[in-house]
Amino acid sequence: MGCSRVTAWRRLRDWQAAGVWERAHAALLDKLNAAGVLDWSAAVVDGSHIRALKGGLTGPSPVDRARAGSKHHLITDSAGVPLAISLTGGHRNDVTQLLPLIDGIGPVRGKVGRPRRRSDRLLADRGYDSISTAASCDGAA
Repeated sequence: MGCSRVTAWRRLRDWQAAGVWERAHAALLDKLNAAGVLDWSAAVVDGSHIRALKGGLTGPSPVDRARAGSKHHLITDSAGVPLAISLTGGHRNDVTQLLPLIDGIGPVRGKVGRPRRRSDRLLADRGYDSISTAASCDGAA
């Protein structure tokens, strides 16, 4: 890599704080949209639980005997291109993270007209299903 581990971690931390990764992700989505690669016919949402012994976003896992853990929540287009991601404590219900995840999709430019923020449909498992979120997503996803 050409630098020490400490330098690499410091640069990673500094780039994260400066928003480099978010800007790079937004620029990549704009280029993919301009090339017609993004499939807006449906968005797919899912989450996964991972064990995490350290860090600020941890909580007792409901599936791993209350051991500390985190959850990654991800929304992709139909082809699997990540549109937004969030990290929460392992104890958070999936349904509480659906709307913040959808709102986390920034405006995707690259084509003439208003930037796209929503897909035509939303696909998710039962963990994200509730009457209140369905009413909130009706016509918005």
